[in-house]
Amino acid sequence: MKIINFREMYLTEMQELQSVEVQLSAAFSRMIKLANDDSLKQLLTKHLDETQSQLDQLDIMLKQHGADPDQHQDQSMKALVAESEEWVQMLDDATLRDAGLIASVQKIKHYQIAAYGTLACWAEHLSLNDDIETFLKFLDQSKALDGKLSALAKREINPDAL
Repeated sequence: MKIINFREMYLTEMQELQSVEVQLSAAFSRMIKLANDDSLKQLLTKHLDETQSQLDQLDIMLKQHGADPDQHQDQSMKALVAESEEWVQMLDDATLRDAGLIASVQKIKHYQIAAYGTLACWAEHLSLNDDIETFLKFLDQSKALDGKLSALAKREINPDAL
């Protein structure tokens, strides 16, 4: 598929992010089962709910723009999820696994932060004000989880893993 204009590029990236959320719904469900620390489980469970909500909203947005939500599969997220699953499978110790889960989720969140920031910027150029608000909300949710994971890792998980 050739992209011939900025709007198509925007919609294609939004389809990619819809794929990201689909992949993360499944991945976070598995990660919650692997987590040992209750606070980590709670953070991941809350974010799984946010992920599902983001997925639902992306589906609505794509349909409003006349784009097929299932058009693309994000290969970068596929690789990040596979890497995180391989990583945590190497960690038998529960505290080490929790530290590894946090690192993996933060890599994923940083990817999403970049993507949502880009889409918010592109939506602004396309004068899609409702989309801007939605992407900025998603961006804030991703940044908030990243911050909470960092705090949990510094305060509890990493010292326990030592």
